Amino acid sequence: MLFTALVFLIILSVLVLIHELGHFLVAKRLGIKVEEFGFGFPPRAFGIKRGETIYSINWLPIGGFVKLYGEDAAGGGKITSSKSQTPNKDLKRAFFARGPWQKASVVVAGVLMNTVLASIIFYIFLFMSNFTVELPLLGDHKFFFVNQQNLEGIIVNKVVKNSPAQKAGIKEAVKITEVNGQKITNTKYFLETISANKGKEVTIAWQDIKTNKLFEAKLTPRINPPRDEGALGVRFFSFRSAKLTYETNTQKIFSGISHPLNLMDYNLSVLKTLIGASFKQKSAEPLSGAVSGPVGIYSLVGNIIEIPEMKERVMQILNLAGILSISLAFFNILPIPALDGGRLFFILIEGITGKKVPQKFESMVHTIGMAILLTLLLLITFQDIGRFFIR
Repeated sequence: MLFTALVFLIILSVLVLIHELGHFLVAKRLGIKVEEFGFGFPPRAFGIKRGETIYSINWLPIGGFVKLYGEDAAGGGKITSSKSQTPNKDLKRAFFARGPWQKASVVVAGVLMNTVLASIIFYIFLFMSNFTVELPLLGDHKFFFVNQQNLEGIIVNKVVKNSPAQKAGIKEAVKITEVNGQKITNTKYFLETISANKGKEVTIAWQDIKTNKLFEAKLTPRINPPRDEGALGVRFFSFRSAKLTYETNTQKIFSGISHPLNLMDYNLSVLKTLIGASFKQKSAEPLSGAVSGPVGIYSLVGNIIEIPEMKERVMQILNLAGILSISLAFFNILPIPALDGGRLFFILIEGITGKKVPQKFESMVHTIGMAILLTLLLLITFQDIGRFFIR
């Protein structure tokens, strides 16, 4: 549990610190005064001042923050004017005193850093996976700039005691890949083949989902099995997947860009489907069941840590970090109050109209947005605790 917690904290901290580093570097480049660059969130444990900036370590070790001089209080829970609190001698170096395009550059920098980080992570991940990835497939989604092969597989989720399958070494959470040397392309073929070979020896190949190791054994399907056990003594469900292969040199060169874009496009497509299902069923369950927060991510990290093979474990940590990084970039740039996209929305209004949105109004919008986001996060956290640790 301690190792899982450590990996979990490292992943989230790196993603948030990289994001804040983007704000920090661009602000410094533009001559905006940076008062503090903090690791973790207050209260502060200790800090070191270098030049005009305090570099601090804080007691809540998740993520970090950048405090810009003269930055407005929008999203911080305060509805006050920073301008009135900023000395005139440093007015030119205050964030609020800069033009809309400089402020927009600072705001967007965090999103760009997360995007670049995701690209680097996926280049490493794809190189380690020989530029081949298999994803669960919902619907008939088409991925771009990659060779795609849609597959249908069978996952064993229960093995009956003393059944032919158990005696052959088949366990739960394995994927049946072949029967008598023929690849399993659909459930119908698998059932027909087993039925036609009752009482005859067959060779079944399977793959362990956690380790990706392949196994093969001979067994004989029963002619008259006990009730509800089946000829092999397994229960299973079918699933569809997309095998993505970045095969050509051009595909490989751009894979670190196209793969995260493919993932985001696919996730949005799935999200759209789940929202439609929720409206159709007049229930939030289809959508809420597919959404997780920090507790869900922690549980997933725990599952990854349990993977025996080191290479596969590292690959899945990279995959998770890459997905989180590109997701953080995407959702942060949406015009949601309290997020970077919400801040950017008001800055763009200023750039287009030449007039600033009243600061009290903007602060109020961001404060309400932050309250809503924290409430949603709390609800998702309670749901995840029930789903992963209580049930």
